[in-house]
Amino acid sequence: MSEFGFGKKTSDLAEELPILVTRHDRPPTPLSVEIPKPVIRRNVAAAMEFIRDQVLSRIEPGTAIRLSQAELMQRVDQLIAEIANEQKLLLNQVEQRALGAAIVDDMIGLGPLETLLRDDTVADILVNGPAMIFVERRGKLELTQYHFRNNAHVLHVAQRIASAIGRRIDESSPMLDARLADGSRVNVIIPPLSLKGPCISIRKFSRSVMDFSKFAQLGSVSPHLGRALEIAARCRLNIIISGGTGSGKTTLLNAMSRMIDHGERIITMEDAAELQLQQPHVIQLETRPANIEGNGEITQRDLVRNALRMRPDRIIIGEVRGAEAFDMMQAMNTGHNGSMSTVHANSARDALSRIENMILMASVNLPIRAIRGQMTSAIDLIVHTERMRDGIRRVTEVVEIVGIEEETITLGTLFTYRFHGENDDGSLRGTFESSQLRPRFLPRVEYFGLADAFLATLVPEPVKA
Repeated sequence: MSEFGFGKKTSDLAEELPILVTRHDRPPTPLSVEIPKPVIRRNVAAAMEFIRDQVLSRIEPGTAIRLSQAELMQRVDQLIAEIANEQKLLLNQVEQRALGAAIVDDMIGLGPLETLLRDDTVADILVNGPAMIFVERRGKLELTQYHFRNNAHVLHVAQRIASAIGRRIDESSPMLDARLADGSRVNVIIPPLSLKGPCISIRKFSRSVMDFSKFAQLGSVSPHLGRALEIAARCRLNIIISGGTGSGKTTLLNAMSRMIDHGERIITMEDAAELQLQQPHVIQLETRPANIEGNGEITQRDLVRNALRMRPDRIIIGEVRGAEAFDMMQAMNTGHNGSMSTVHANSARDALSRIENMILMASVNLPIRAIRGQMTSAIDLIVHTERMRDGIRRVTEVVEIVGIEEETITLGTLFTYRFHGENDDGSLRGTFESSQLRPRFLPRVEYFGLADAFLATLVPEPVKA
């Protein structure tokens, strides 16, 4: 065994393979010069699979980990050429490079997922067993050409993800929530819970931070609506962003957080850190699941309670999904103006109902009217987003909390998206309309000197031809 862990050459295994290459003998020329026997390439996929197995058998895992990626790639390329020569298998340069990259990804990466993780156009990667890998691009799902070799290959990649964060994924613990090194969020579920084999869902971490000018270019907001949301974030309004899965809630929260003053102390709480705040004074907190014995769990509610003792100016919860909603309302009502969070809901009105139900989960013995009164005084604005059928994520509704009448919270619509039709390219055509109502929180905006700027956003925008 060499210093790099490579073993001796294998003997000629051509007899053990299906026919991969053939030779044609040509009669000698009149000058009796023998023409080299050309190699006819057959069954390239089988040849590449054979070479892959031989390379993996000649490299010790411990050696591969100690080498840099460039060094490992060089050694793998050398072995591919060596084995191909031994077995008289002919691969072109493109095939050799692709095979080498795939082997390195298998050894130190996530196999066929590595290419998709490097693709900036991919937002989500969805593995439905070994033979089906879907991705989301521009809001639409599409089936890729990539695949795993078998269920064991998928499970090996899932276990590599788990071991990187000190967790495990097996029959005794068949579900996993994790985060990759680049911040991407991962969920894994394996048999016996999954009937199609191990399934992996990856929400990729965006390397670029969106702002409202980019949102306007994409058609997610209008210029006036984008400016109104910027002012709302700057003026320390308490904001809830609602929407369905994959509707762009976190992306919108990131964009609004750019307007927070750099002199403020911000504390964020998330299950898996996704927020990309640009301010210098940010404390990021992350929940912790229970260990194998079922102990040591730290919930978002625990983090919110602790954050209140850390002298925050703003509290940002990545997603409210449980009893922490009660503590968030308490924080918003006790001087932590400018707090923000997201919630899964089908509309702005549904978002209030979900928050109310989550407060009840906290086992607080409060009457419904008291809970709704607290929500009314805590929340200023609800921004609802949707991923529409053309794949574009749009802000479809912006409402303010006006007050409470008897036991019903009254809402005032500030902006709404009005659908008009469909363009020739399949994209939807519509406008962002303003109700032109003066909001209840206008005195807060006046305090920051932005009342005129906010009222200007409520003027109807010219409709593009």
